[in-house]
Amino acid sequence: MTDEDELAVQAAIEGELRLLDPEVRASPALVRELLDPEFTEIGASGRWWDVESILTMMSAESAAPESPVKVSDMSGIVLAQGIVHLTYFSDRQGRRAWRSSLWRLTETGWRVYFHQGTLAG
Repeated sequence: MTDEDELAVQAAIEGELRLLDPEVRASPALVRELLDPEFTEIGASGRWWDVESILTMMSAESAAPESPVKVSDMSGIVLAQGIVHLTYFSDRQGRRAWRSSLWRLTETGWRVYFHQGTLAG
């Protein structure tokens, strides 16, 4: 991996971790900064989300700072210039899922374009 690729992957990882931060999730403005305008998600619930529906859900959820999402096995790869694919495992109060995110570089920085969660047994 080139230095440029490593920087891109690190930027995507930092953005993903910010999206998992309860304080960021509680702020629609902060979340919006990290979501691509064309963002979509297939959640672990099977539900399809877009920017507006995910902002509504995140601002209404009650993720307590004392019980943050635990993340493991996070890794990333550059698929093409300006496109990073992240995968990781999450555990949120016993709800465990494999996750995959596509991040793309925009005029305003790195933003998540697509996310999918799959519940783990």
